Amino acid sequence: MDLLRSLPLGLYLEQPQTWLHKLDPRVKFIWLMSFLTSYSFANNQWRILLVALLIIFTLTAKIPRRVWQQQMGWLLTLTFLVFMISAISPDGLGIDYQPRLPANSQVLAPLANNNNSPVVQEQVKSSKSYNYILFHQGPVKITRRSIDLATRLSTIIFTVIYSTNLYLLTTAPEEITAGIESLMQPLRRFKIPVTEITLTLTLSLRFIPLVLEEVQNLVRSVMTRAINWKKLGLKGGFKVWLIVAERLLENLLLRAEQMASAMMVRGFTSPNEHRVPWHDLRLKSWDWLAIATLTLFWGVRIVLGNQL
Repeated sequence: MDLLRSLPLGLYLEQPQTWLHKLDPRVKFIWLMSFLTSYSFANNQWRILLVALLIIFTLTAKIPRRVWQQQMGWLLTLTFLVFMISAISPDGLGIDYQPRLPANSQVLAPLANNNNSPVVQEQVKSSKSYNYILFHQGPVKITRRSIDLATRLSTIIFTVIYSTNLYLLTTAPEEITAGIESLMQPLRRFKIPVTEITLTLTLSLRFIPLVLEEVQNLVRSVMTRAINWKKLGLKGGFKVWLIVAERLLENLLLRAEQMASAMMVRGFTSPNEHRVPWHDLRLKSWDWLAIATLTLFWGVRIVLGNQL
């Protein structure tokens, strides 16, 4: 069991350097926020397009297959299961559906005979082709609203998780904090501690791999002891995992204390007085191209992506 490989959350891919790595972190952050905000009040076609764009970005960036294959596979499996469960679940309307037309089609015959205009005939044909209940067999019933809710839920899970992970995968923690600090500069006028916030974010991103490593080490230590879980029973197993959780908390607090001691030894007093210039943020030609593409992205969203 290797959590750092099977669950690469918040990890940065240093090599190879793809075109996503070369983009300015501020531009990538705005793109990330666009993916997360354009989803609101959008139709299902736009939601599916967001999923397709994330997959296309991953493939065109030529990120190694070993990095994204397992995580994308598990995420697609999760979204598919969510889609299936939501599709067969009640749609939440709480009504008994009544067909728009009589069950006997002969009732419509006098209307069609009295008015043979093409408009009326087309309306009759379209009304006949509409069905609110798409599938109903025993306890399983799939309606148009349940399909709509299933599409919304499954696509938002994939978009939120994978877009964030792709951003963290192609952007170093120092670049992320530097970009966010640059974007938050106007908040200094309101006496908001921007530097302290970005420093806390940097330490949090650096702490994610340490948490995964500690969890991995503790799980391996439990597995190597070959504990007979059946003999322990439910109460004994709960006590073992309670001890493991307590040990995990102690190790994480020890790691945090070590990081604080390392910062104090290096003379760190406060973020404003001890500044480290990590990156020189400058917009380049491909950054301006990404901004222009983002403008087109929002144009298509406003024109075609609104929910009717």
